[in-house]
Amino acid sequence: MRTRTPESRAFADRVRLVMTLTAHLNALPLDDLESRRGLLGDIFGRPVPESLSILPPFYCDYGLGASFGERVFINQGCYFLDLGGISLGDRVMIGPRVTLTTAGHPVPLEERYDALTYAPIVIEDDVWVGAGATVTPGVTIGRGSVVGAGAVVAKDVPAYSLVTGAGIVRDGASAPRHAT
Repeated sequence: MRTRTPESRAFADRVRLVMTLTAHLNALPLDDLESRRGLLGDIFGRPVPESLSILPPFYCDYGLGASFGERVFINQGCYFLDLGGISLGDRVMIGPRVTLTTAGHPVPLEERYDALTYAPIVIEDDVWVGAGATVTPGVTIGRGSVVGAGAVVAKDVPAYSLVTGAGIVRDGASAPRHAT
């Protein structure tokens, strides 16, 4: 997306709205489920599944790019930068302080300030993303995988894999029984 265009201005307007909505969401009492559900619908532009659980604080910049399966759990302090699209399958668990970022800037210096780049993140069914992990644009995490705490995921993860540290992937056969 080129900056200083009608499209980028509409995106910036949406970001301002969603940041205001998330500030309201984060200020609500935890037990005010009806208001929280209403604000989540406003943030994401449509009703969310009844089984979706998002613990505040929660931060999102666009909202319209996120979609959720059933029984998704998102712990405290997560960031969803969803311009490129974030799709969470059924029974996905997102640990505290996880960042899912679908947007960035071009690498060449002469282009960096003139555009946003973006690509979707897809997290398939039954994935657990551990505390403090970061998932970068364009990544798919396969069904049943585990992303360990603090991992940076910059490449696709095959189904039933374990990712630890800076993207070290082990298939399910060699994965330890307990992940950190």
